Amino acid sequence: MRIALTAFTRRGTGLAGKLSHDLAEIGHSCALAVPERLSPETGLPGYGSLGEWAGERFADTDALLFVGASGIAVRAIAPYVKDKFTDPAVVSVDEAGRFVVPLLSGHVGGANDLARLVARLIGGTAVVSTATDVNGRFAVDQWAREQGFFLDGREGAKRVSAALLAGVSVGLSSDFPVQGGLPQGVVEGPAEAGIALTLDPEKEPFSHTVRLIPPVLHLGIGCRRGTAAETIAAAVERVFADHHLSLKGVDAVCSIDLKKDEPGLLAFSQSLGLPLTTYSAEELSAVPGDFTPSPFVKGVTGVDNVCERAAVRRGGTLIVPKQAGEGVTVAVSQVPITIRFSEKGD
Repeated sequence: MRIALTAFTRRGTGLAGKLSHDLAEIGHSCALAVPERLSPETGLPGYGSLGEWAGERFADTDALLFVGASGIAVRAIAPYVKDKFTDPAVVSVDEAGRFVVPLLSGHVGGANDLARLVARLIGGTAVVSTATDVNGRFAVDQWAREQGFFLDGREGAKRVSAALLAGVSVGLSSDFPVQGGLPQGVVEGPAEAGIALTLDPEKEPFSHTVRLIPPVLHLGIGCRRGTAAETIAAAVERVFADHHLSLKGVDAVCSIDLKKDEPGLLAFSQSLGLPLTTYSAEELSAVPGDFTPSPFVKGVTGVDNVCERAAVRRGGTLIVPKQAGEGVTVAVSQVPITIRFSEKGD
């Protein structure tokens, strides 16, 4: 998690420095800044306007951690708050380190978990107030974030949470095997509101459905030199629509190393927020399986198939064989997944 920290007093800066160090030690990326008046004596980067600093951090970090009065933090972030599905986590800690308060995006953004972690690091108390946590109910948005699943259907998520809080059972539909028990209040079968674990962006087994899409797809692509990113995107979108797959399920974009500098392919990968993974012709040729051969492709690249072999080389089983059009070839593999809830369902 990319965490931006700040404090408003000398004492608070000391605690913020400790947290920045401790959080970095366990794998988080931390950046600590202070008001300009504290910069000379602390040697830390300074800012002139807390509001401007907060606005910039809303755009480039996963979490903001304020050490100081919660009211100051609230006023600083107020102009930038949009909704819980896009806002970063915001946590406030008093400068004595006694109380850690998640202020914004407790579940989806991870503020509740960050508050609990910070409380453990400093021996404080996390003050979590979200209804599902207070009442010990399953929080579908937080669980999805913990699993790395994309949550599709904000209104459905609200309905599911409201039903669970009211003591009404919600349904579960899964295209993947489920191992172990279900969270309290979640049942397999019909319900007014429910959760669909699926790769199909149009699946709606309940009147109010929240779809949770796991990142288990590997996308293999081949293309002619100079193919535009828009052409590649259109080809991929067409294939995914035809096969009822969500692009939110893509975890990797793969090709042959001859394409590692292909501008269109790199731009397309970037649009998905993913790096382009490439393999040599030798690596692709060594992939076992029955693939769609092309003498022309072999003459150009040294391997008889790029898209299918690249997808499977990354992992999983081929679920969409080579689809070709407009100089682009597309194939998709899927890695196996088993859904597991914790014993307590939290």
